[in-house]
Amino acid sequence: MTDKNVIGAEEYMEQLIEEDELLLQIKQTIREKGMPEVSVVPGYGRLLTMLIQLSGAKRVLEIGALGGYSGVCMARGLGEEGRIVSLELQPAYAQLAHENLRLAGYGDQVEYRVGEAMKSLEQLKEEGQRFDFFFIDADKLNYLNYLDYAIELANPGAVIAGDNLLLRGRTLNLDRNGPAIQAVREFNRRIVSDPRLTGTLLPAFDGLALARVKG
Repeated sequence: MTDKNVIGAEEYMEQLIEEDELLLQIKQTIREKGMPEVSVVPGYGRLLTMLIQLSGAKRVLEIGALGGYSGVCMARGLGEEGRIVSLELQPAYAQLAHENLRLAGYGDQVEYRVGEAMKSLEQLKEEGQRFDFFFIDADKLNYLNYLDYAIELANPGAVIAGDNLLLRGRTLNLDRNGPAIQAVREFNRRIVSDPRLTGTLLPAFDGLALARVKG
């Protein structure tokens, strides 16, 4: 028999971390547009802000913009000279994300590149662009490719964060072996074993990968 007064660890933390009015408004715009309600959880959003502040990152690459929730969280960690390049497949998503970044006062600090992320990443490579922070939160089948590009486009000491490592429990279910699940499992393994990285995995919520690219 369970104690009705006992709450789960994630629920407890969610109650402590309050979202401000702007972030709640972004979620509302996502809902109104009928977009997937899969923005980064508030605790991890705040962690993104902190990591950018702590690392001193000035150039951020976001893979998967959705409605701009994570973009605002990261922009809050940047100084005025900081810039974000955000890759988004859906034009409508990129448009809403940019509107929300402008609403937050960061519209001039973000550049959206619309289309397949793999093509955008190759273009960034050809342009010789480099970044200090990466946030991967897009299609799971390409997570390994995104990781490879992040390492290639990284300045020494850059931080890589990747969301949804658990795929709402599917990663943990050994009877589930679809392509996306296998890709995320290998992504998780490489985060902690790739010799070019110092990495770890956070199991709370839907899982978050954190890694630092060795200099």
